[in-house]
Amino acid sequence: MADSAVPAPVPGRRKSHSVRIGHLRIGADAPVCVQSMTNTDTADVEASAQQVAALARAGSEMVRLTVNNEEAARAIPAIADRLAAMHIDVPLIGDFHYNGHRLLAAHPECAARLAKWRINPGNVGKGEKRDRQFADIIEMACRHEKPVRIGVNWGSLDQAVLARLMDENSRRAQPLSPEAVMREALVCSALESAQEAEHIGLPADAIVLSAKVSSVPALIAVYRTLAARCEYALHLGLTEAGMGSKGIVASAAALAVLLHEGIGDTIRVSLTPEPGGARTQEVVVAQEILQSLGLRAFTPMVTACPGCGRTTSTLFQELAADIQHWVRAQMPIWRERFDGVETLTLAVMGCVVNGPGESRHANVGISLPGTGEAPAAPVYVDGEKRVTLRGEDLAGQFRAIVEDYVQTHYPPRVAGVKGEK
Repeated sequence: MADSAVPAPVPGRRKSHSVRIGHLRIGADAPVCVQSMTNTDTADVEASAQQVAALARAGSEMVRLTVNNEEAARAIPAIADRLAAMHIDVPLIGDFHYNGHRLLAAHPECAARLAKWRINPGNVGKGEKRDRQFADIIEMACRHEKPVRIGVNWGSLDQAVLARLMDENSRRAQPLSPEAVMREALVCSALESAQEAEHIGLPADAIVLSAKVSSVPALIAVYRTLAARCEYALHLGLTEAGMGSKGIVASAAALAVLLHEGIGDTIRVSLTPEPGGARTQEVVVAQEILQSLGLRAFTPMVTACPGCGRTTSTLFQELAADIQHWVRAQMPIWRERFDGVETLTLAVMGCVVNGPGESRHANVGISLPGTGEAPAAPVYVDGEKRVTLRGEDLAGQFRAIVEDYVQTHYPPRVAGVKGEK
């Protein structure tokens, strides 16, 4: 299994089955959806419900919770009820390892209230127990009519599959590298488990596959192979991506390549939060990856220059940060009131070199004075110079122009009418 060269971008999306997850539809021609996962103790109903609500408000379209013990399983219906009381309608996914077959059987309400289940073939059971316990889960999924994500991970790979492929590889005239065998084992574990699930009775359009690793090149290679060998819906994610810029850059590098090639139906960015940091950061990063690729629009994009010797003042940096934060704070309000506002583009530029040009490309743009320039800031609306701002409160004046643009250029959203996701 040689490493493949980087192919030309595939026009359009990869062909895949359409899967229903609660009120969402993924796969086929549906938009790529953003998923996230809580890090609360699931048994803590209030803390878990509040974090699910925060993730949903940030834009997560599905939220996964660990269901690792009796207390967590009993908490799922209560969490769902608490979310309903908060008017949060987001599909909940149960993450099961080791004892999922027992928890799902013992807690049918938990099984029923979850929109999707996630299992790992490497953690379902060992030896003969593995097949029986896997079958138990799939049979319950069939009875409850629930889709299942079969999520393989190289940190917990099915050792029987790996041992079989290693043995086969040792008999090759030209053995593959250990890394190539590991990648093939991931693909085979996912596909063989999916085929087994279909044989038991779970339809192909109720199966989602994932094969997560923490190496960017390996992730790209594995998903290219998976995409070529099946039509199951695929969930993308670089597992254990890390913290801060490392996790963001690695996730963007891996997911962008695959998404650009039309591979992937749902994504998650598995960031390690900074101490005390918001769990919602992973949602924002996932949205920005999709929006930067032109696949989805979630919130107005703010173009801002990096600064140079012409911009010794911090004014443009402060204004760019102010507008970026303000727009995200406004989006929950705008989204409810105006249709299409997420496609709005803004520009905050720092000097005369690229400022006027970039500002004209945006719906609303401002070109701030650079070092030695006249203390005036022209504002452009849809390519035309509208006004020149002066004074101390440039941020407030610019926000007022943006707010007026939103109210006058986007039609009111009809109450109770939403497009299918």
